[in-house]
Amino acid sequence: MKIEIKVPAAGESVTEADIASWSKADGDYVELDDIILELETDKASLEIAAEAAGKLSIKAKEGETVKVGQVIGVIDTEAAENGKAAAPESAKKEEKKTETKAKSGSGKVIEITVPAAGESVSEADIASWSKADGDYVEQDEVIVELETDKASLEMTAEVSGQLKILVQEGTVKVGQVIGKITESSETKSEQDKTAPVETKAESAPEKGDSYAKGVPSPAAAKIMAEKNIDQVEGSGKDGRVTKADALNATAKSAETKSETKVDQQKSSEPTSSGGSRNIRKEKMTRIRRTISNRLVEAQQTAALLTTFNEIDMHEVMEIRKKYKEKFKEKHQVGLGFMSFFTKAAANALLEFPILNAQVDDESIIYHDFCDIGIAVATPRGLVVPILRNVEGMNFHQVESQILNFAIKGRDGHLTPDDMTGGTFTITNGGTFGSMMSTPIINRPQSAILGMHNIVERPTVVNGEIKIRPIMYVAVTYDHRIIDGSDAVRFLVKIKELVEDPTRLMLNL
Repeated sequence: MKIEIKVPAAGESVTEADIASWSKADGDYVELDDIILELETDKASLEIAAEAAGKLSIKAKEGETVKVGQVIGVIDTEAAENGKAAAPESAKKEEKKTETKAKSGSGKVIEITVPAAGESVSEADIASWSKADGDYVEQDEVIVELETDKASLEMTAEVSGQLKILVQEGTVKVGQVIGKITESSETKSEQDKTAPVETKAESAPEKGDSYAKGVPSPAAAKIMAEKNIDQVEGSGKDGRVTKADALNATAKSAETKSETKVDQQKSSEPTSSGGSRNIRKEKMTRIRRTISNRLVEAQQTAALLTTFNEIDMHEVMEIRKKYKEKFKEKHQVGLGFMSFFTKAAANALLEFPILNAQVDDESIIYHDFCDIGIAVATPRGLVVPILRNVEGMNFHQVESQILNFAIKGRDGHLTPDDMTGGTFTITNGGTFGSMMSTPIINRPQSAILGMHNIVERPTVVNGEIKIRPIMYVAVTYDHRIIDGSDAVRFLVKIKELVEDPTRLMLNL
């Protein structure tokens, strides 16, 4: 009998996919449940397993775009009669052993469901499984990492037992079952001790013993492709290469490699540089896609305009220089510039509430509180955690909260609650050396303050030219509801407060 391999439906809006790679060659013999190819849609990567044992015939090559339902291969099960498909004795024993183990425990099956990570979060991407399908997991052990458009979430095992992965990668809905754990009373060490020693049947084919040996998981394959790593020794089930294996190999490669890989395609004419001309394509993370969509939405829906000014940082720097040691000794946090600008912005927002407002269809929503988002650059992309009720916070509370957000952002532990809401945003490109920029508002907010680097410049002070530390600042605002006069006066207010920080501290 011949079994057709068809492109599965990966979602209502998905009509086609690309064949990323075949893990088996045309004419190869495949076992039941062997991973034979990987498909890529615009939403996820899918691994296709063999529905039967037999000889594989490939009908569509790697890189081809194929339609949902299209036949891309065939498995001839009649090849099983030649003896190749006969299950090796060790495999049969393994099945019996697994059944016995499942029965030895409580046998209770715990479903792994996608948690609700916030009111506005309805779906997530499976970033990576830290355990392979069929692995034994301990209670509270991290087994999967999820990525929403606001944060990354690590899920742990509720019980100890054998893991069954139902969704390897891709986009999943809140409440969807992505895996199961068959609870077992035995520990991993007890299972290892009781596992019978088996000998490999001479008649069994090599592929039957460990078909996953050396085959990377999708997450591991992505890392290996990015780092140009060809082979990695797998520690997962049946020798499968896990994400952790790929990361370890990347670290070792960085230590030992002294030469870069030369691109296979060289220019027809020799160049003096002789450098690499590699090109790679990476799929956007969910966070990056969300950032992209929201920035484009802001440009397309709001009437953005930016106004600029400059601030003499002399007084703030003198106060900071005089009190930073005592401040840190008392509050266990450094005194930076962000607390001055955050407090100044809160004062200015209360005086010019239109910059703290939002457009809602044909209405304007005003806020009598200042929830200010602080843009933080993380390895996963730009995130904006929110400082709540800044108008009621003091300097050390602002600095402590910003430091806490920076640490959580770096470690990937920011929660959706940390980043939900916000009435105004501050971004500081000066930490990276930016002199001037036109920041884009963080929808649905209506304004954003951009800070920049501090440079000593000649400035007229009381009729004399002096060298002063100057920072250029910018406010981008939605001109649909904010008049230019309000935006300019708002920025001038911030300038006055920062240049005379005594007024800021006395709330004048």
